[in-house]
Amino acid sequence: MAITSSAPDIDDALPDASVTCGAFLDRRLGLDDPAGSWPSKPRLKSYEAAGFALLQVRMPSRALLADSRAVEAHATALRDVLRLTGLRLILHAPDDLLAGTPEHDRQLDGALSYACVAGSQLLVYHGARMPIAEPSVRDWLRDEERSLRLALRRAARLGVRIAIENLAPVYPGPEHVCHDPRAVAALVRRLDSDHAGVCLDLGHAHIAAELAGCDILDLVDPVLEHVILFHVHDNLGARTRVPCRGGIEPLRLDLHLPPGAGTVPWGALAPRIAGHPAPVQLEIHRAGRPDPGTLATLTREVFQRASGVVHAAAGTPDGWYSR
Repeated sequence: MAITSSAPDIDDALPDASVTCGAFLDRRLGLDDPAGSWPSKPRLKSYEAAGFALLQVRMPSRALLADSRAVEAHATALRDVLRLTGLRLILHAPDDLLAGTPEHDRQLDGALSYACVAGSQLLVYHGARMPIAEPSVRDWLRDEERSLRLALRRAARLGVRIAIENLAPVYPGPEHVCHDPRAVAALVRRLDSDHAGVCLDLGHAHIAAELAGCDILDLVDPVLEHVILFHVHDNLGARTRVPCRGGIEPLRLDLHLPPGAGTVPWGALAPRIAGHPAPVQLEIHRAGRPDPGTLATLTREVFQRASGVVHAAAGTPDGWYSR
């Protein structure tokens, strides 16, 4: 498949200097399109009218990503749908894509092609997704890292950055390497590429911190220098002391609730987000999701209450998006 252009710059989605917390999200707040749906123009316009500047879309299946003609057709259609909006596109690779085998490496290559054709500068990827107790975990991690190094060479040529996301267990279960944001940041440091960074999922970090019995800032602060994207949603943490609430599935940890609907400590996190240039991407489950306007207003109010008036960082620090 011929790739004729690189993705557009995302700098326009970054915050201006000296903006209060109530407004700093205006040019950097994104919303995910519901998984399993195709973004229609009326729905995209409703996101734009609500004040969202970015849109995250989940890619099709791994099998499709291995078919270059299908990638071209699907990504072109997505680009055309977005053309009548001002929304900046963030793409999310399939959850089960894990570099390190020939099959998955071909599919990751297809994901990079898809991002370039669709016009996205950021590709979210679930890396280091291995159980810590697995005897061969070191071999898996080594194979993944080797494959990512190769993929990042092509990502650099296409102008796409891979944002490796920290995860959390959906239900109580075995600990994975990717549950610790610091492990994800360590992978990014080893990759040593301008086109790799951390997608810091704050909802996942809340769950991981409670399961580990530590403060969330112990997991967040050490990785901020590597963050190129924030994922924002709420949950009830490890749910060891929180009673079951009406309308919320029992035992499920990764709930993806709107900000303020759970126990994520936004008061501690809001100043970190306000002082950082990375886009802020909401990931809210369809079942508990209000209309876009209400969700945008709710999110801004949560951050306003959490931190009062917080000033965004002056300018864009070296090393974020203007490499």
